[in-house]
Amino acid sequence: MILRLCLGMLLALLPALATAAPKSVRALDSGWQVRLAPCDAAIKAHPRAARWITARVPGSVQSNLLAARLIPDPYVGLNEAKVQWVGLADWQYRTTITADAAMLARDHVDLVFDGLDTFAEVFVNGTKLATTDNAHRRWRVPAKAALHLGRNEVTVSFASPIRRLQPMVLAEKNPLPGEYDSMFGDEPAGKQTSPYIRKPKYHYGWDWGPRIVTLGVWRAARIEAWDSARIEAFRVQQVAITDAQARLSADLDVTADRAMTAQVKVDVTAPDGRVTSAVQDVALEAGRNAVSVPLSIADPKRWQPVGYGAQPLYAVRATLIGGAGALDSAQRRTGLRTVELRRPRDQWGRGFELVVNGTPVFMKGANLIPFDSLPDRVTPQHIRTVMTAARDANMNMLRVWGGGYYLDDAFYDQADEMGLMVWQDFMFGGAVTPPDAAFRDNVRIEAEEQVARLQAHPAIVIWAGNNEVLSGWETWGDRIAFKRAVGAAEQERIGTAMAILFDGVLRAAVAAGDGDVPYWPGSPSANYEGPPDVTTDGDRHYWSVWGGKLPVEAYLDETPRFMSEYGLQAMPDMKTIRSFAKPSDLSITSPVMKAHQKFLKGEGNDRILLYIRNTYAEPRDFADFVYLSQVAQAEGIELAALHHRASRPRTMGSLYWQMNDVWPGASWSSVDYHGRWKALNFHARRFYAPLAIAALRRGGVTTISLISDLTTPTPLRWRVRVIDLEGREISTRGGMADVAPLSATAVATLPDATLFADPARTIAVAELLEGERVVSRSLVASVRAKAMTLPDPGITARWSGDRLTIGATRLARAVWIDFGAHDATLSDNGFDLLPGERITITVASKAKAAALRRSLAIRTLAGTDFRTVP
Repeated sequence: MILRLCLGMLLALLPALATAAPKSVRALDSGWQVRLAPCDAAIKAHPRAARWITARVPGSVQSNLLAARLIPDPYVGLNEAKVQWVGLADWQYRTTITADAAMLARDHVDLVFDGLDTFAEVFVNGTKLATTDNAHRRWRVPAKAALHLGRNEVTVSFASPIRRLQPMVLAEKNPLPGEYDSMFGDEPAGKQTSPYIRKPKYHYGWDWGPRIVTLGVWRAARIEAWDSARIEAFRVQQVAITDAQARLSADLDVTADRAMTAQVKVDVTAPDGRVTSAVQDVALEAGRNAVSVPLSIADPKRWQPVGYGAQPLYAVRATLIGGAGALDSAQRRTGLRTVELRRPRDQWGRGFELVVNGTPVFMKGANLIPFDSLPDRVTPQHIRTVMTAARDANMNMLRVWGGGYYLDDAFYDQADEMGLMVWQDFMFGGAVTPPDAAFRDNVRIEAEEQVARLQAHPAIVIWAGNNEVLSGWETWGDRIAFKRAVGAAEQERIGTAMAILFDGVLRAAVAAGDGDVPYWPGSPSANYEGPPDVTTDGDRHYWSVWGGKLPVEAYLDETPRFMSEYGLQAMPDMKTIRSFAKPSDLSITSPVMKAHQKFLKGEGNDRILLYIRNTYAEPRDFADFVYLSQVAQAEGIELAALHHRASRPRTMGSLYWQMNDVWPGASWSSVDYHGRWKALNFHARRFYAPLAIAALRRGGVTTISLISDLTTPTPLRWRVRVIDLEGREISTRGGMADVAPLSATAVATLPDATLFADPARTIAVAELLEGERVVSRSLVASVRAKAMTLPDPGITARWSGDRLTIGATRLARAVWIDFGAHDATLSDNGFDLLPGERITITVASKAKAAALRRSLAIRTLAGTDFRTVP
């Protein structure tokens, strides 16, 4: 009897197995609408938002209201304050899906949301199917049981993240310390809700961006229909790589709804089109199954960082095959390379050296924040603009900062193609984390999903657990006060929970999902082997300059093992400023300008002015303030970066804060919100060049160092000329040098007395030459620029087609070329011209040539020269 029953069940299963079809995927990106939740109190003040309006998915409530003209552009004027009500309200999205007989005949029909922001409930035809609480996770919602033939309504309700959490936070005697207090009165100071939610933290406002607390279906949504089994996750693990062979493991998580046998076929397509395949039979159990398929690739082509070789990429496709054919497939693109983090003990402490394909690489780059406060506005071209600016500035690394979100695939694809290495933070921006196990388990799932999504990208060379959580817990004043207030036992409970999260949960996620890439528990940290954020161990965030008001020369007093944050603010381009400000707003104390300056709650422009006044003359007007802010930023960061590079191998990385902006305003960026380069990005191209000379003056002595990131010895010549401002040469010295690969070598130490007979009228020009070609130059003076008697430089300008030749008869410091209201891309800008020197620049613009000639403005530290030239 039992035998007959089992045989009957098997016979019943056979038709289903035989007719299983491939997984079908339908985008769920059309027909969406959004409105205020019917019972929300905001309806009284905003009745038009209570009606259904068209919604874009992916998107946010704010971007949809903006498209419907129900809110003003928050990036303009004082409008940021006018959109705060949106994040304090509850909202509903809806769309319809048509289910036909073929869809309903499938074993499973799931709604898949790659991102819901954040506290959401998903309904199908009025039946609640899911509740979500993490914007960084993918949510799969089995929906077949709630569907019927024909039209079906899908509704997603979003609760205000502030209102959802605020009662709990206000009831806490000592809420967890967060990041930045709201400037709009919706949260009391020190009573932030953001530490308790898994949502991009910069949405709550930062010292470089607005407070726009978004809600919505913020990433792609789709319908997946499948039978019997599907691929849940696909990872390409690198086991070992030699010049002769690469051994890989294609690791799949397969979800099956029954016990069954299947095949997994993996095809690897090499850059030259050759295909390597492997097939493995697997016995699946009901539930989640781990499957690993070993692969061997002969004559592997290694992916190299930019500046060290090419970036060949391999396409890897996995196909899950059932009795009747393919059930599901997944594809990744990867590059073959090795990465290790070396931590040698030496006379300076303990090192921090990333080694790629056996080569110790000095990391040159910047910190990357999200590309926009409204992520759905980011396009692949926007991403490419910023990344091209990084590559063209001779950067080789971008740090994806932990207060934002795990970026879109387009970013990592472009990083792979460009050879730009990525330091990838997990998304913790600095707040103390909740100590409960449920929070950690939520993060564990998030981490496993994101590591699986991103791990095949060869550009990712290190994962880090958080931004400044560990150093903040140890050293920040509000954290110290919090620990004192809660007592020793609670302090121990919270500290231990953070250690479990950052040294356990996230480390395990990387080890299991991306085992060939190093994990670092936080930035800055010392790997839980000592105190975080110290000079002698691990990576360092140095903010005594700017935050602590020390002069830029203090950068020379700090020689870390790896500098992962340091920075100076500057204003954006005047055209960018005019995109949010009226002519009457062009004052550093105007309400609009202060609203677009988030440091010190709008008072940061005084800090910019402090650094201008430290070194340069008093700004003559607002435009001069903008210009001098960029000069101060560029020359200060150049001093620090060259010091870091000249300190190799003691220091093995220099990542300034920051690369980009989320909106138009004052910030630490080198490329502003509209993609316009500040002077810093032009300087970075020079101070991050593969060959560089550093002339660093400290304590009345200038040290000349030769720097090479090349992998072969390079015969070069160096010289130091002392000239006066008219160009008369007072002295010269130098020599030949066979510059060692991957090195920094001090070749001269020169006291002031040997260089500067008349400090106010002489400068030293250090140059590195290959033959007669100057490949790098560094200027040094014994007094600050404001103490020098800079003459009229005698600027000349001549056009020839799209080429502009700029010359100077006397020293021209900090030359800046601008075309007023016309946008133009220049091959160089923000440079010094020696007396008698000329430089030819290519100018690309949509503006007509005559308009460019009429609007040309050339600014130097000696003043502004306007030239209308033939």
